Amino acid sequence: MAKQAGRASRSPQTTTPSNQRPLAPTEADQQASTAPSSAEQVDPFRQWSQRHHAALAKFTAGLSPASIFQAYADWWAHLLLSPGKQAHLAFDAQQHLRRFTEYLPQAMASHECEPCIAPPAQDDRFDEPEWQQWPFNVIHQGFLLNQQWWDTATRDMPGMSRHHEDVVNFISRQLLDMASPANSVWTNPVVLKRTQERAGRNLIDGFLHAQEDIERFVERRPPAGAERFTPGETVAVTPGQVVYRNQLMELIQYTPTTEKVKAEPLLIVPAWIMKYYILDLSPENSLVRWLVDQGYTVFMISWKNPGPEERNMGIEDYRQTGIMEALEAVNAIVPEQKVHAVGYCLGGTLLSITAAVMARNEDDRLASLSLFASLTDFEEAGELELFIDESQVHFLEDAMREQGYLEDWQMKGAFQLLQSNDLVWSRIVREYLLGERMGTFDLMAWSTDGTRMPYKMHSQYLRRLYLDNALAQGRYKADGQPVLLGDIRLPSFLVATRKDHIAPWRSVYRNQLLLGGDITFTLTSGGHNAGVVSEPGHKRRVYQIADKPADAAYVDADTWHAQVPERQGSWWPEWHRWLLEHTSGESEPPTMGNPDKGYEPLEEAPGHYVLER
Repeated sequence: MAKQAGRASRSPQTTTPSNQRPLAPTEADQQASTAPSSAEQVDPFRQWSQRHHAALAKFTAGLSPASIFQAYADWWAHLLLSPGKQAHLAFDAQQHLRRFTEYLPQAMASHECEPCIAPPAQDDRFDEPEWQQWPFNVIHQGFLLNQQWWDTATRDMPGMSRHHEDVVNFISRQLLDMASPANSVWTNPVVLKRTQERAGRNLIDGFLHAQEDIERFVERRPPAGAERFTPGETVAVTPGQVVYRNQLMELIQYTPTTEKVKAEPLLIVPAWIMKYYILDLSPENSLVRWLVDQGYTVFMISWKNPGPEERNMGIEDYRQTGIMEALEAVNAIVPEQKVHAVGYCLGGTLLSITAAVMARNEDDRLASLSLFASLTDFEEAGELELFIDESQVHFLEDAMREQGYLEDWQMKGAFQLLQSNDLVWSRIVREYLLGERMGTFDLMAWSTDGTRMPYKMHSQYLRRLYLDNALAQGRYKADGQPVLLGDIRLPSFLVATRKDHIAPWRSVYRNQLLLGGDITFTLTSGGHNAGVVSEPGHKRRVYQIADKPADAAYVDADTWHAQVPERQGSWWPEWHRWLLEHTSGESEPPTMGNPDKGYEPLEEAPGHYVLER
């Protein structure tokens, strides 16, 4: 590497070992966890506002109208006080009108004339040749000119806060996307041609598709086609056993496929915003299956889909009841061996906190740390920051407070808005106007299988990590003491993806400023999910990789990107080679669970929690 420059069911365990928490809280615990605080009980006016916000959030997908109003008020006030900006926009409008009027007679005469404006590189809505014919060439060119003007109007406003500027620009783009001529039967030539060819049958099919999708949403059923990818049947089928279960997670131990295994096991901590089987999809692209076939003993945490009884479980509960109890189980099943810890997305953030606490406590049970698309510095956390400010977090807290959790569809709505052209409008055009059902594949089906977020945990996550950026600044506390990521001296393998809008790669790269040990950083093609699910043999995959020793000078992300050569293929074999460098040898495969220590296999993988909706 370049240097730096049909599952069988088993009855659940009926007794609780001393090192295992009960599967569910007592009735008294549940009542205590869902009871409002004393301050809320004596303040009916505050309760009134909270319930109003909770009801309103059901119609706004959790977005705070006050937050949006603040952003637009900031923009409008600064625009009124900026005559230079007003003059700039007036000049731009005049120039756009001139370009359009010069283009109009040419467009009427010939559909092969030069366009007056090209769409953005990522915009493929007007690529079909039908858009170059009259009058659709004029319609879409006028829309693009208008879109460009509004982008200028909502950018570089003197004195306006950067966050409000981003929100206004984003919301304006969403409104413009709604009004795109591509989304209308009468202004989309491709739809009109299809309607003529099929005598309107495409619109009838589209209406039936929309009706089915609405029914599935109301009944909380998976989207059309997703039922073909059921965990334990077609996805998440790597053989294994659930060897431990508590109120928050199940621990899966996978069955070895080699005569010898690496001495140190792997413990994988996925995010709990979605199901764990992103890392165990179909057999041909399952990271878990691939690791097992390379001779690793793999353990996976499968998080519970929380309900009202988990409302008061916070980040510390996820650390202790989740990772630490899983680590205890792994140590009991594979004794006297350190553990390669692996975290994905939010699971990687939690794993970083855990590793820092363990380092502070001189707990040396970890052999290495691998983080996939995980943030520890939230200063520049990507487009998700658009939905996070004091007003928005307060609104979400009120939305979660009454029921004890945030609905998964509210989180998915925010993610879809970030890529509305690809995830919303293109789907509407294809399925409802053209009448074609989009094919569903395993990764797409997985993305619809979300989980809820506990009230306390999600509130802490948004406030302490996003708003305060407390972890990166050494102000986040665990066990009453500050968590310092620099205490982590483990060798670390970091993976970022180029098109990640959830954990931008430059922000993932900043982990090198915080972690204390030797670091290998890998940047791969693809997005937040597809870049990680990048099995060997996957077409058109490329990556860059380089080492940074602990005592090496820091190089900024753009310089690193320019200097490190690009390689073809999957990054998985690179990670395998890196793990081998930190592995002490091979041994006989461990038993499945350890009944003598209270870790008896409970049921076959993928277990029970992954099936909860």
